[in-house]
Amino acid sequence: MSNSVVRTISTGLSQKGVRNHNERLLLSLLLRHGSLPASDLSRRAGLSPPTVSAILKRLESDGLLERGEPVRGKVGKPSLPMRLSPDGALSWGLKIGRRSAELVLIDLSGETRASRVVTYTRPDPGEVFAFLDNATSAISAGLTSAQLSRICGIGVAAPFELQDDRETVRSGGPFKTWSGIDIVRRASALTGLPASIANDATAACQAEQVFGRGKEFRDYAYFFVGAYVGGGVVLNHSVYEGRLGNAGALGSLPTMGPNGESLQLVDTASIHLLEKRLRESDISPSALWAQPQDWSNISRHVDTWLGQIAQELARACLSICAVIDFEAILIDGAFPSEIRIELADRIRRYLANQDTRGLIPPRIEVGTIGLGARAVGAASGPISSQFLLDMNSGLAAG
Repeated sequence: MSNSVVRTISTGLSQKGVRNHNERLLLSLLLRHGSLPASDLSRRAGLSPPTVSAILKRLESDGLLERGEPVRGKVGKPSLPMRLSPDGALSWGLKIGRRSAELVLIDLSGETRASRVVTYTRPDPGEVFAFLDNATSAISAGLTSAQLSRICGIGVAAPFELQDDRETVRSGGPFKTWSGIDIVRRASALTGLPASIANDATAACQAEQVFGRGKEFRDYAYFFVGAYVGGGVVLNHSVYEGRLGNAGALGSLPTMGPNGESLQLVDTASIHLLEKRLRESDISPSALWAQPQDWSNISRHVDTWLGQIAQELARACLSICAVIDFEAILIDGAFPSEIRIELADRIRRYLANQDTRGLIPPRIEVGTIGLGARAVGAASGPISSQFLLDMNSGLAAG
């Protein structure tokens, strides 16, 4: 469920964290396209060469950019491409899930420098925050003082129930003990850094957009099949969260059960259905979450489950394309890469047999981040807010 309301607490941004618009624009272009010479950046950004040159020098001086190898052409001086310096910024990302918590430290290129995971039967706040404290301390002990000074913040990804006291209390579910807890303030206090929180599916979408295949598309919808399916929407190369942070709540799309009862996509296209199948066959569902992931021993159950959720997701893809004619729909999830590929292929086949009158069938593409998408997306939050350009900020605020 992608009912994301992003909240942020700031205790002061390190290393000139608040960049101006043109600096953010050039950093975003380099992240999206890779190394580029100043002439290409000038053309893509619509800025004069002297302006771009001055900004690049400033960003290089700040440690955010580095020079690549000169590219020699047939005429004139060799061009000197600029690229992001991975050490230019680091960020913590904490995913609080129904069955585990994961902490990652990523760099400006999206590479995971370190990670820690704790599993549990229920997400107890004391256990999660103790894990955060211990894991950040252990990882930080192996970093240099220069690297520590480059950590720009901590992002938290959590299911919507963790962020909404009304839903937590009403459901009496696994997140009831989180009622009244200010996750953002606690994370900031433990790390001494600016902190923010986003819905876990929205965070996964952010990871795909900033560091995955999402960079290839201008507008697309994104499904993340986890214990409960969720999603996100990307418009104009930026994750769009909407006026109240509830855009992309794709897990709440309506569908019907086998007897015509009213259900939502979370009820019919999530991993919890596969967990139920395994329990009914006296197989422990822990195999689904073990690392490294290997679902080959339960392939018979997985195949049946894939057939069910592929049909549900195919119908959902057409429903959302009736609102916006997305360039593509990306399919990702907390399962092995071969499962993601098979799921996307089955969705394509089901779409071929659907009634598409008045619609432009979308391209179905495979996401690239996988199981760690929510933690990586959480960590991308501070990097995006401090260094990258959000093309939809005006839309969400209007």
